[in-house]
Amino acid sequence: MVTTPAVTCPFDIDVANAEAFERLTTADPWVVDVGIARDVIPGYADNLVLTSGAPMPWSEYVGGQREALIGGALFEGLAATRAEAIVGFESGEIVVGACHDYGAVGSLAGIYTASMPVFVVENRTHENVGFCNFYEGKEPRRLNYGCYDQGVHDRLVYVNEVLAPVVGEAIRRRGGIALKPLIARALRMGDEVHSRNAAASVLFSREILPAVLDMVAEDVPNVRETMLHLAENDYFFLRLSMAAAKASADAMAGVAGSTLVSAMAFSCKGFAIKVAGTGDQWFEGPPPIHQGKLFPGHAEGEITWMGGESPITETVGLGGFAQACALSLQAYQGGSPEVMIERNREMYQITHGENPDYRIPLFGFRGTPTAVDVRKVLETGVLPVMDVGLAGRDGGQIGAGVIRAPRECFEKAAAVHAQARHSR
Repeated sequence: MVTTPAVTCPFDIDVANAEAFERLTTADPWVVDVGIARDVIPGYADNLVLTSGAPMPWSEYVGGQREALIGGALFEGLAATRAEAIVGFESGEIVVGACHDYGAVGSLAGIYTASMPVFVVENRTHENVGFCNFYEGKEPRRLNYGCYDQGVHDRLVYVNEVLAPVVGEAIRRRGGIALKPLIARALRMGDEVHSRNAAASVLFSREILPAVLDMVAEDVPNVRETMLHLAENDYFFLRLSMAAAKASADAMAGVAGSTLVSAMAFSCKGFAIKVAGTGDQWFEGPPPIHQGKLFPGHAEGEITWMGGESPITETVGLGGFAQACALSLQAYQGGSPEVMIERNREMYQITHGENPDYRIPLFGFRGTPTAVDVRKVLETGVLPVMDVGLAGRDGGQIGAGVIRAPRECFEKAAAVHAQARHSR
């Protein structure tokens, strides 16, 4: 399990926030490998299934997130039937863990099992590591959306046996790939690298192309299939942007006195944040406020919450905090260019500063608003906005939209922060 020791610094909020912001924006995330979760994630056990959000006991997981955990246990062979999986979780024979506690982040339900391949992303400035597992493909029914059937199983096996070995070998042959320059360029090409990753996915494919060509010449298996998969799945890069954001945001953790948000995530129960100055503590609130656009044949009443940690991208100034880079998202998640631009400008009111590397062409290459400050959220009443996929109560993705973090999380964080300050 990953823990971050406190960093000694003056308990002056402005000084602490300046240090945390500097640590965040000087992060240098590189994807260096693809490895099996049990082999590369510290403390990973064979009977451990990770999921999104603040840690909870098994009994509190409901709906699609509960079904996703059960599916993970079945996929890993920890149980032969759904009933056996439930008994295993209830008895503790199968263990539920929180992704963030292991240096990982998970999309939607965020399911990791011991045999799953994960991207290994090193922050070369601060020497910490972040992990994220692979995108399952564009089929709406996916394990991370609370579904598990033969089709989901087969696609997960395909990721394990076909995609991950080829992508990992290409990354290793390239000596690792710097992700910050790819993300910065993708922003200039119409991505915000949360709900739109089309440009970033193409740029990543170009980065591994020299290695891929060598692998083709050597008759390495499954190269053609892997490159076709990358070409057909614009969301492939999301998992890399999430791991890069995790490795960057974790560099802030432990800066005593800082009020900057170091993680945002949600579960089936509600939304939660971490703050740099309070370490591993989560501050929880109700489910997020949402608005979005549903796929044909679906209704508002179907929307359900089953977890999500892709808002780690917003934590570092991407996603909803770079919406003005990706105006084409209006066709996917609703809204209008005017609304997206105004929403993006609004985020400058609640952040510590502007990102020196991630910039918005529409704003004259102004840096993206970066590092949410708990104090500013409460002072302005402006809530952080995030671009997300929307899950349905029967599993699967049914749409996309934007959410806002609930105010309660920030109120709780501010109270704990004030108490710690006054006790000194």
